[in-house]
Amino acid sequence: MGTDFVIDMEELQKDAVEIFNSGFACSESIVYAIRKHFKLELSDDAIAMSSGFPWGLGGGGCICGALAGGTMMLGYFFGRTKPGDPKISKCFEVCQELHDDFCKHCGASCCRVLTRKMEKNSPERKAQCTEFVAFTVKRTAEIILLNQNYWNR
Repeated sequence: MGTDFVIDMEELQKDAVEIFNSGFACSESIVYAIRKHFKLELSDDAIAMSSGFPWGLGGGGCICGALAGGTMMLGYFFGRTKPGDPKISKCFEVCQELHDDFCKHCGASCCRVLTRKMEKNSPERKAQCTEFVAFTVKRTAEIILLNQNYWNR
């Protein structure tokens, strides 16, 4: 992965939305699409690790799964693997950026707030969540690309 890495954002969003509408949940769709478009050598275990986030942590209504999936992928690129490693500050910075941009665009980070008054499997909720997936995968990729000099991989 070099500093000239380019991603087709429309294709990235299309793939995330397609897989979301094919049966993956929001967090899984983000991990899937980022892995595919950045050509990461991550096993399917990475997708499995994101499976508990949808519907606000397994249905608890807390953090939006799309935001959680994006945060996981930022952690992959910017996170630390050794205790006390100061590079965690860059990870916190980019995760805060994603969080703030998500809240500004979507209105909140909490699934139960975002989906208030919507039935769990309603077309209205699916449409809204599809838009959140498209926004989040693109914004996550943009943050990754804008900070290539800090990649840990």
